[in-house]
Order: sequence, then C-alpha cells, then structure tokens
Amino acid sequence: MHAAERETAILSLLEDKGFIAFRDIERRLDASPATLRRDLDRLAGKGRVVRVHGGVSLPVSSTPAAVATGLTGVPFHENIHRNRLQKEAIGRAAAEFCSHGEAIMIDGGSTTLQMCPHLSGLELQVLTNSLHIVSALLGQPGTRLTVPGGSVFPEQNIILAPAGDDLMPRFHAPKLFMSAASVGPQGAMQADVVLVGAERRLIERAEQVILLVDSSKFGSSSGNVVCGLDEIDVLISDDGLPNEARELLASHKVRVIIAES
Repeated sequence: MHAAERETAILSLLEDKGFIAFRDIERRLDASPATLRRDLDRLAGKGRVVRVHGGVSLPVSSTPAAVATGLTGVPFHENIHRNRLQKEAIGRAAAEFCSHGEAIMIDGGSTTLQMCPHLSGLELQVLTNSLHIVSALLGQPGTRLTVPGGSVFPEQNIILAPAGDDLMPRFHAPKLFMSAASVGPQGAMQADVVLVGAERRLIERAEQVILLVDSSKFGSSSGNVVCGLDEIDVLISDDGLPNEARELLASHKVRVIIAES
C-alpha cells in the first residue's frame, strides 16, 4: 500500500469515529509503526488530522459558526433528571477515589456533577469546564477551582475552546472524572465533535481516566469516539449494567465499579 493509499484509509477511519487510536491504525494497515507515524505527521502538517495522546482526531472547527450553532445532543437541563438515583450513587462512589489535597479534573456532565456534594472537606484543586460544577463547589471551604478559557455553550453550561489547546491551563492531575453520551465496543462517545476535542485535551493531562456512566448509556455504537476502551482505567456504573458490557470491559482490562443506590 502506497503512502497516499494509507492516508486515504486513515482519513476514512476517522470519518466514522472522529478519533482513532494508533494501535487500531496498526491493526488495520499493513505498515510498520515508524511508517504510520510518518503518515500521521504528513496528515497533521496538511491540517487534515490532529495528533493527540494515543492516536489522532479530526480537526475541531475554529470558526465562529461552530460556537453559534451550539452543541448537538441532549441539553443539560433535560439530562440531569434522567436516571437521577443511579447518577447520585455513581457520583458518591466516584468521590471515594479522591484523596485529601490532590488535584483532579472533572469533565462537565449530569453524572459527574453528582460527585460535588461528597468532595466537601477534601480541599481539592479542581480543573473543570462545567459552570454547574463550579457553582456546586464554590461554597466548599478549601476547594480551589480552575477553569479553561473559551466560549460558554449554554446547552451544557460548559466552557470549550474550539480553536484548540492554547486556552487550556498548564494543569496535570492524577485523575480525570469523565462522562459520556454513550459507550460501545468503539469506546466512550459524545454527540458533538467539539466535545471530543475538549475531552481529548483533558485525557492528555491525566494519569488515570475514570468514566462515570449509568447503565442506560451502554449498547449504542453511534457518536463521535472520545477514547477507546483501552484508555479507560475505571468505569463506575449501576447494577443495571448488562452482562455483555461487563464482559467487554473486562476484555479491555477496565476496572468496573458498581455503585449501590
């Protein structure tokens, strides 16, 4: 396969998912890792892909129209009431992973928001893109908050920087607590590619990715892939998690925590 053919194949894979891990490219294309890295460097130089930790993603639009059109997916004010009891239990279980005084990142979402009441007294340093989470943590003595620069997307009440990484603080944390619109064999997915770019930048700054999703999020294979299952360290869900999902996660060495309501 010639270089142009490999580039076309890589772009075709990206069109379906929005992100693809380097290991998946190796499995699908008959070329050495060094050759594939040169292919990705050429595509990145042309602006066709963005090199991110563990793979490549499609470029995120930096035009004002990307902000004006808003985000696709379920608005936050609707999503927060879905499976509320399960989300509260998942948030409580996630908070147990936090240690006193450490730095963490919390991605915006109706499930990650449920961590907040259980973080009081831990004196954490928190980077979050969610104004809901900022509001929930502001009253906690000792909790320090950092937010990225960017535009406010009112559908989810989060701050995103579609133009790229330049507005993200120089922040590194042992743990990233992340939500997802759905989870399937391809990995964790979001409805909007703008969210994918923002969450990839958080993943690159974390040592451990902890995914918080209720069991209704499993089974769907549609959406833009944020990360493969191999990149998820811990998944916290409820007892409605299907057996096939548990087996799939186990095959990718994801530690599964079932939160008790």
